[in-house]
Amino acid sequence: MNSIVRDNPHMRRFEMSITKDSLAAAYYRLDDGLIVLLHTEVPFEYSGKGLGSQLAEGVFGSLRQSGRKAAVRCEFLANYVARHPEHRDVIVA
Repeated sequence: MNSIVRDNPHMRRFEMSITKDSLAAAYYRLDDGLIVLLHTEVPFEYSGKGLGSQLAEGVFGSLRQSGRKAAVRCEFLANYVARHPEHRDVIVA
């Protein structure tokens, strides 16, 4: 498993490889330069293993590193930020 999270702007998602054939993803849209995080997916067979949290960490780290901000519309990511307030610096209302 590769826990590196990469932005794939062509697919408008952040991706984290799980195996050669599967990945976890956080989908977004762009709204005047703001990233709007819409939905997070982890393949069912990998649910409950902490991969969504690893993806969230990578997404917020990538945003911080690139100087970008995000609005969170994904329930999973919103709950993650509520439990991890250290990521609020990259979130706008």
